[in-house]
Amino acid sequence: MSLKSLVVSRVAEAITSAQRQDAARDKYEKERQRQGARHRIDYFHQIDDPYSHLALQALDQFRSRYDVDLHVWLVGPPDDWAAPERDRLIAYAREDSARLAKRSGFAFDDHGVQPAPDAVRAAQAQFAEALGADDFWPRALSINRALWDGTIEPSATAVTGEPCARGDAERARLGHFMGAMLHYGGEWYWGIDRLHYLETRLRGVGAQVQAAPAELIFAAPDLELKSAKQQAGERPVLHWYLSFRSPYTYLSLNRAKALADAYGAELRLRFVLPMVMRGLPVPQMKRTYFTLDNAREARRLDIPFGRIADPVGKPVERGYAILAWALQQGRGFEFVEAFLSAVWSQGVDAGSDAGMKQIVEKAGLPWPEAREQLAHETWRETAEANRLELLEIGHWGVPCFRVNDVCVWGQDRMWVIEDALKELTS
Repeated sequence: MSLKSLVVSRVAEAITSAQRQDAARDKYEKERQRQGARHRIDYFHQIDDPYSHLALQALDQFRSRYDVDLHVWLVGPPDDWAAPERDRLIAYAREDSARLAKRSGFAFDDHGVQPAPDAVRAAQAQFAEALGADDFWPRALSINRALWDGTIEPSATAVTGEPCARGDAERARLGHFMGAMLHYGGEWYWGIDRLHYLETRLRGVGAQVQAAPAELIFAAPDLELKSAKQQAGERPVLHWYLSFRSPYTYLSLNRAKALADAYGAELRLRFVLPMVMRGLPVPQMKRTYFTLDNAREARRLDIPFGRIADPVGKPVERGYAILAWALQQGRGFEFVEAFLSAVWSQGVDAGSDAGMKQIVEKAGLPWPEAREQLAHETWRETAEANRLELLEIGHWGVPCFRVNDVCVWGQDRMWVIEDALKELTS
């Protein structure tokens, strides 16, 4: 490993550590107390974002459970760099939110269509007018329901300027780009999926009101992994679309294997080139948020993470060249496991022969034969075929998981795949 790789991996480890997080939180709380300030939470609501629709419902409960000042901002959709496949993102967000609503107990019914632009403008105008009003919450919830059920009325108030401008500017100033985001004390929390982290943090600093329920508004679902009886006929296939440059892929590693094992499924590895290596932008703001989000998810899942040797570029290409061969040797998962663990938790430079040798041998493969694969390029055809298949089924990023026609994006949606496997093996 080069000195540069060693230093960078150690810096990443420090930045993503629980110690740094706790120190930053302690510093913030001491300064807040010194100033005599209340707990302030900023929420950024995108009116035509279904995740924001769910978040608003959750925050209606949240505001009665915590002694905080909740500031609501109206924002527009993310910029193109943050939503490179906007049409697919919009369609998937509705499908995913419908599942999430059913699991969480909140309401979402979009009738299969995205609200029309004139309906969105009317809802934005009404929401902007409601901001700061004493009856904001019932009005805001009513506006959102009307938008998504198709009954929104034209706004009676003339809108001067852009209703999302102030919220967009404040969100950018604080350092984010998506809707349904909550900000407190230097940290970001996305929608109901990450609300439990904010609740836990607020409870730790005594912000929970005395009469609040003990349970969280929405806890991250766990997998059951109940061994299924083997059925006659073909085994189900769990397709795992992965990237060596995706830390979320790394976090899904053990659960993907556990799901396949528990339900007798074949785990089929479908590798694709990282987005940035396909010409899609991943700015620093986006990388920073995803890295820190991965760090807290890794701690929750008890997965080592943070000593990072970013494999973008040649390390990924070298890894895929060997992976294509490892799959032929029946050691594909073992190689994926060794590679992801090495670059996301051990700081191993996969771009060097010494680092790759360590990964290969950890996977139980011979290095001399593996090294010969580095000269081969046929893996590119497989990676491209996997990418095209992913696009055909309405997805573009990783990790994605598919069982028959059920396909989900993200390591925090694996419970959906477990439900699909249960149906096939019950």
